[in-house]
Amino acid sequence: MRKFIVSAIPIVTLMLFVCIMMSGSFLKRPFGKNDDVQQAIEKMIEDVNNEDWDKVAVEVGDLDSAWRKVIKRIQFSEERDEINYLTSNIARLRGAVSAKNKSDALMELNDAYCHWKELGK
Repeated sequence: MRKFIVSAIPIVTLMLFVCIMMSGSFLKRPFGKNDDVQQAIEKMIEDVNNEDWDKVAVEVGDLDSAWRKVIKRIQFSEERDEINYLTSNIARLRGAVSAKNKSDALMELNDAYCHWKELGK
């Protein structure tokens, strides 16, 4: 019995770690209304194209809070660089929105969307 436990504990631990590290594509999916990053980005692209800057300014905060919720779930399964890139895209987006610069905002949103799509692959 002791030999079984001594060999089973490391195997179960390794299997658990592999499952955690491979769960990024599942964990990035929205679990509620407030953490749908993909929908928030798509909605913001539409509003930036319509130049509805008041609405976009509110949506940047919503996108940031949704992304913060997702970070907590995927931090162990995704590369830190990808997480940092998307975080910096949101920060630069906030500046582009405050300057009401349509081209910079669209550039940051599309870059953020590409980083979002790469998470979990």
